[in-house]
Amino acid sequence: MTQPPPVPSLLGVFAHPDDESLLAGGVLAQHAAAGARTAVVTATWTADSHRAPELAEALDVLGAGAPRLLGYADARNPASAPCGAVRLVDAALDEAVGRLVGHIREVRPGVVVGHDAMGQLTGHPDHRRAHQITLLAVEAAGLPHLYPEAGEPWQPAALYAATHSESGTGLLRPLLRSVGKTLLAVPDAYVTTTVDVSPWAAVKVAAILAHHSEVARPRSLPGLLARLPEPERNEIISAEQFTRLSLGPAPGAPHRLVA
Repeated sequence: MTQPPPVPSLLGVFAHPDDESLLAGGVLAQHAAAGARTAVVTATWTADSHRAPELAEALDVLGAGAPRLLGYADARNPASAPCGAVRLVDAALDEAVGRLVGHIREVRPGVVVGHDAMGQLTGHPDHRRAHQITLLAVEAAGLPHLYPEAGEPWQPAALYAATHSESGTGLLRPLLRSVGKTLLAVPDAYVTTTVDVSPWAAVKVAAILAHHSEVARPRSLPGLLARLPEPERNEIISAEQFTRLSLGPAPGAPHRLVA
């Protein structure tokens, strides 16, 4: 009997604590449950901020290891960097890319997932900046003449952008509208991969709820989801959508997200 291909190692790159749980928590939990190495890089909120231990709790729930922080401040929240670090949106691009390259070369993932170009869900500037940095870093990580101080070159086989299609927003759009927020969605044809993560819904919810300070906020998505009845909440979180982005050549067989 032909054995299924091994589940690839997975690295998530997201702007803020809770993005990993909201946008790819099911896929992260799914890969971890299959025995794949998983990890998450978070671009903003520093290690001395109150959200760092919440992130650690969420990643533990997902099986994604310890937090990996790029050490920048949130564009909209000075409390994200008590040490006075520069905002992600103001950081030198070359420096930010180099920091992320170091993590990619250390983790050596088969697949990287991150934000889409619009900065879903609501177009936060940190989301868009994280998308740009991820695109550059994933390619640069495989080139030995770029950032040689960041470790031995490693080229991931696949890069996916977490996104939401126009037809796939479901209950999420009215939920955000109820607190005066809009939801940025892409045309359906832009989505290349939809993963049913309903078997990991409970794990994903637990990871979302680990971001306690966000759950306490009435207009944040973790807070909104926490107050929904379980059937409605599970309907919103049980599918994750991605767009596969082109990469250069990589050795070995092609990798894909578990579907």
